[in-house]
Amino acid sequence: MLADSDVETDDDEHRLDGDATTETERDSEPTTDPATDPPTDPPTDPTLAVSGLTKRYGETVALDGVDLAVGDGEFLAVVGPSGCGKSTLLRVLSGLEDRFEGDAAVGGVDVREGGSDAVGMVFQEPRLLAWADVRENVALGLPADVDRDDPAARDRVDELIETVGLGGFAESSPGELSGGMAQRVSLARGLAYEPEVLLLDEPFSALDRLTKREQQDHLLDVWAARGTTVAMVTHDVEEAAYLADRVAVLGAQPGTVETVVDVDTARPRDRTDEALLAARREITDALGL
Repeated sequence: MLADSDVETDDDEHRLDGDATTETERDSEPTTDPATDPPTDPPTDPTLAVSGLTKRYGETVALDGVDLAVGDGEFLAVVGPSGCGKSTLLRVLSGLEDRFEGDAAVGGVDVREGGSDAVGMVFQEPRLLAWADVRENVALGLPADVDRDDPAARDRVDELIETVGLGGFAESSPGELSGGMAQRVSLARGLAYEPEVLLLDEPFSALDRLTKREQQDHLLDVWAARGTTVAMVTHDVEEAAYLADRVAVLGAQPGTVETVVDVDTARPRDRTDEALLAARREITDALGL
């Protein structure tokens, strides 16, 4: 089930059970934290998996044989020129597009058979109800069988509002919020369903540079705290490299995966770090810019 009831129609923008080990061996094994140690290889047991994905609109091929895998708790960014099928990819994963060739699954379940129920989505625009306050807008993302007036549900919504840094604004109307704050409400609504995978379709594209950077850092804080698997579409190479563990670069229409760039830089990241700048250059080169 999508956490946002609106539908995006413009495509120009869209456990391993190992061998038993001794206690001494376990103690000696290095530990990793997805928030500080980014993965450098494709996951072998992905939360989100796409194989041979091809999507057509009439005679137009939007995506052609796309293969991608995103591990549990991983942050994947997808970049590419306008019209290459980035948003179409998210629409397929969210269940908004169910006619395609190939396979797409979330948590091992085909998106056409219920896998998309584990997905939450945040669109380019916040799409908040003008007549509803922040609490009511976030509550729209709760599962349909949850009574929004139940004290536990209200506590859940208030916890999400706190999580996205809007404590004290629960009763504010959308008209009283800045653009960045409104997008945080949209993020909280997307998390209300407790999705396995959160899909972000250029959520910061309409924000000014300073506000965008603030929201990027806030998104990373929320992601690190919750461990949700994220797939984000963006046109911003700097944003992709700063946020993601890996960046998938799509070629021009029809969209195919040209390369996947590992952003092998520990977190929290410094935007001026040479390794991060090198990743940006690699992404830019792959885009032919």
